[in-house]
Amino acid sequence: MNSESRIRIYQLLPRLFGNTNETRKPNGTLAENGVGKFADLHAALASLREMSFTHVWFTGVLRQATGTDYSAIGFPADDPALLKGIAGSPFAIKDCFDVCPDYALDPRARLGEFSALLERVHAAGMRAIIDFVPNHVARSYRSTVRPDLDFGVRDDRAKFFDPRNNFFWLQQHRATGNNVVSWPPGLHDWYETAKLNYGYDFTTGAREYAPIPDTWWKMDAVLAHWQQLGVDGFRCDMAHMVPPEFWAWAIARARERSGVFFLGEAYDDDPMKVGSGSAMRALADAGFDALYDAPSHKILKGIYDGPKWANDLDAAENPLLFERALRYAETHDEVRLAGAGQWGGVGMNVGRAAAGILFGLSRGPVLLYSGQEVGEPAAGAEGWGGDDARTTIFDYWSMPELAKWVNAYAFDGGRLSPEQRDLRAFYARLLRLIGEPAFRDGGFFGLNTANNANPAFGRLPGEPASGHWLYSFLRRDEASGQSVLVVVNLHRGETFLDVRVHLPAQAMARLGIRPGQTRRLVERLGAAPAASGGELLAAESCVSVAAIPPLTPLYFEIFHRSGADSSS
Repeated sequence: MNSESRIRIYQLLPRLFGNTNETRKPNGTLAENGVGKFADLHAALASLREMSFTHVWFTGVLRQATGTDYSAIGFPADDPALLKGIAGSPFAIKDCFDVCPDYALDPRARLGEFSALLERVHAAGMRAIIDFVPNHVARSYRSTVRPDLDFGVRDDRAKFFDPRNNFFWLQQHRATGNNVVSWPPGLHDWYETAKLNYGYDFTTGAREYAPIPDTWWKMDAVLAHWQQLGVDGFRCDMAHMVPPEFWAWAIARARERSGVFFLGEAYDDDPMKVGSGSAMRALADAGFDALYDAPSHKILKGIYDGPKWANDLDAAENPLLFERALRYAETHDEVRLAGAGQWGGVGMNVGRAAAGILFGLSRGPVLLYSGQEVGEPAAGAEGWGGDDARTTIFDYWSMPELAKWVNAYAFDGGRLSPEQRDLRAFYARLLRLIGEPAFRDGGFFGLNTANNANPAFGRLPGEPASGHWLYSFLRRDEASGQSVLVVVNLHRGETFLDVRVHLPAQAMARLGIRPGQTRRLVERLGAAPAASGGELLAAESCVSVAAIPPLTPLYFEIFHRSGADSSS
């Protein structure tokens, strides 16, 4: 295996990414606030590849319901009562076979311009992921690319549930995408969407999959359409709300057509999931390559917002997550790390500690959300979403900090502060490092449990045990012999001095260290120049580190005392 087998995803919304319009008027129109284009993504792709990204997730490219009038090409504006934001939710899809005309220089040529973007992504040495939104569609859904595959045309609207129907019907109205069976839905419901029917009655749990439901065939055609166009993977929205039987069938068919990557947005604690068992396990068994790791993200955020400790991360780990978890500190659904009052109000550098842990934990994919690398705060009320510390996905907007990196489409970071440039460089180093054997192929050995009673493991006065602010683990690849000790200081302001990380006998045996031997540690991440090295003392079964600054991850590769040429 090579470093490319470790998937590293960069998520961007074309609507926002290339938009350098500085107006940013709340609830502004496209004409007022501008919009990014497919054509903007040229030099940016080379820069992303240089950061070691293997995949780009183009969020929100499918044609969604919108308040922007495209009557000139046959697409009048949608009813404002069925929209979230003037631009519209990127997950209220109006045509699963089409892309949003906002992003095309010539709206009539939008599919051709998107195809050209896919070619540029491939030429840059990366692969392209788009959204697949199978649970629901916009209430105004009407495909112009494949009108023969429209939803609901042959439905028996007198029945709430029929496996041959595409929708769930309530006296001519349709159930919402978030399973609301009433009219009217509430303000916080997904009122702009209608839930699709896969032969699973979410109100009773009844399943009827024979013959294969019509919705299955139509969604298979959607996947085939984008595969044929050159899409390499799909981020599957709310995958746990769609029966795993469909996923097993659809993923197998997709892979018969071409090699394709499936990433599932899934949450085991969501009451809307299909069935009562583990949705994550069912989706993994159905063939998903990766699934969202929400538990670890919540724990890390909870360390700053209270009352979580770093020790709590160990309870979230399991073999499924180790192999298939998508690790992330930000996505479009989550608050920004640098958002006002978020993550304890620490600011953009909290991402160093969070990503330093998450990206090193497992073998699965990692994700960085556009703007995270330059500390985008998303502060203020942007439009429909209000002031929620997220970058809006519903409005025409631009990101003030990312725009400094875009820098009039030079994509050179010319307007970034030195601190922002340093943060972006940190993420690039981390992304490159996790492609090496210890992280790509190696195993995991957690060290916090062995250090709970160790007062030199970052314990503050008054704390009953260690492991509140320090998290540590080993990654080792047996084939190459590469071993890396990760130690992360999560505290916002405390430098931990004279840290000692105890390694239990099992860890020492795994490293192949015998009594009387020592090992030299070399810090590879460069996150704290003063902490360039350390020493593993076999006689005491511990690693000694002079200082770990706040919000700092240290990645120590373990070498023989003779030098860095013979690792063990």
